[in-house]
Amino acid sequence: MANITAGMVKELRDTTGAGMMDCKAALKETDGDMEAAVDWLRTKGLAKAAKKAGRVAADGLVAVAVDGPKGVVVEVNSETDFVARNENFQKMVSAIADVALKTDGDTEALKAADFPGAGKSVEAHISEMVGTIGENMTLRRAESLSVENGAVAAYVHNQTAPGLGKIGVLVALESTGDAGKLAELGRQIAMHVAATNPLAATEAELDPAVVDKERDVLSAEARESGKPEEIIAKMVEGRIRKFYEEVVLSKQAFVIDPDNTVEKAIKNAEGDVGAPIALKGFKRFELGEGIEKEEADFAAEVAAAANG
Repeated sequence: MANITAGMVKELRDTTGAGMMDCKAALKETDGDMEAAVDWLRTKGLAKAAKKAGRVAADGLVAVAVDGPKGVVVEVNSETDFVARNENFQKMVSAIADVALKTDGDTEALKAADFPGAGKSVEAHISEMVGTIGENMTLRRAESLSVENGAVAAYVHNQTAPGLGKIGVLVALESTGDAGKLAELGRQIAMHVAATNPLAATEAELDPAVVDKERDVLSAEARESGKPEEIIAKMVEGRIRKFYEEVVLSKQAFVIDPDNTVEKAIKNAEGDVGAPIALKGFKRFELGEGIEKEEADFAAEVAAAANG
């Protein structure tokens, strides 16, 4: 039995891009033969997955799952929409969302959790699927919402399969009232969130830095008018209130009932629900947001292929 050194593991890892433990296992299985170890990793789909890992995965699916007073939203990326429409990929993402309910939406805990029926972790199963399907895939993020009493409602926009789509939203409402009516109200608010993409649920939850930046911009604009400072201060405060109406969920005009704000619509629903209702928060995932996609020059690619 060959002595497997750290240097050998590093060399194999540099060659294939596979994980350290996978490289160590490969060298043990092949008695330290480097070429055989590369082949072993390839047969397991691990080297192939590593080679795909450098490619940008900005497509894929957002999934939601709800279990009583708890809900989760996860994003699993692929390189193309073609894979996002693959039934095996969809089943995998749905299963990952169900597992996320048990890990409270903690992304790292979710990656390390057991994938149902696979005998391996979620992260390892995704790596195996990369080798099977042939595209880079990543579990990008997961978050959860829960309430002690009430409901967590979910909505998926551009749904491609149950609970899967391009935008996933959770809304948490705290109440001791009718659970069914509360869930329906929550779903309507989740639809609103999908459409308006608010920055925060309430004014208190809005990032002070965002407010300060907006105030600075509005103050600079107001000073262009040449009005006295006391007038400028009043102008700015009026515009800040308007800003809250645009970006704070509770202050926004309710898409389903534009004559009322979301806050007022919740208050109006209390009679029907049979108890006070508190908006406890929301989560909104939009597929690929914040990922820098590579812009391919298709003509250049064709020319390169022709010349190759």
